[in-house]
Amino acid sequence: MGRIIDLTLPIQPAMRGVEVEVTKTLETNGWNATQLRLYSHCGTHMDAPRHFLDDGAAIDTTPLASCIGTAKVIDLRPVEPRQEITVEQLGPVAETIGPGDRILFCSDWYLRHGTPDYRDALPRIGLTLAKWLVEREVALIGVEPPSVADVNDREELTAVHRTLLMGAIVIVEGLAHLSDIQSSEVELIALPLKVTDGDGAPARVVAIEED
Repeated sequence: MGRIIDLTLPIQPAMRGVEVEVTKTLETNGWNATQLRLYSHCGTHMDAPRHFLDDGAAIDTTPLASCIGTAKVIDLRPVEPRQEITVEQLGPVAETIGPGDRILFCSDWYLRHGTPDYRDALPRIGLTLAKWLVEREVALIGVEPPSVADVNDREELTAVHRTLLMGAIVIVEGLAHLSDIQSSEVELIALPLKVTDGDGAPARVVAIEED
């Protein structure tokens, strides 16, 4: 096995949508235990079609074949706040993208986690790019911002998500440390919590890079 890069933000009490309560302690009960209350789209997470589609599939039915396998890493740096990512910015690799591909967009946006800009000024996948990815029959995309689209623009947020999800593209959001990857391709493992009828779920995502 090659070098493993953890692309997952740590779940912690300071994170938006996370509550952690101590329920048992080693001293009092003989073991430690906590109760976790998690927003289904907190931290590093995966969207299910049900997130934006009335009749969409739930997260527990996400095809695992789409979540595990070779992924292309596209370096978009530097990116500007609120920047719309276009097909042209993908560069020459755009011509190599085809059916079943998994794409990870490196932006270093995770470095802004914990600041207002992380959520409110995120660079986003434009609707044109979303449609292009569907036309190319891409299987999965992963981004570092907490959303693929502007969370403060409901029309854009809905249009981009619906386009990708109706196109059977698995969406992974809130990734981190993509800049630690040195190769243009890695083996990706992105597994969400198996929540029955869930609209999304936190996920543990790792990349495996050949030595």
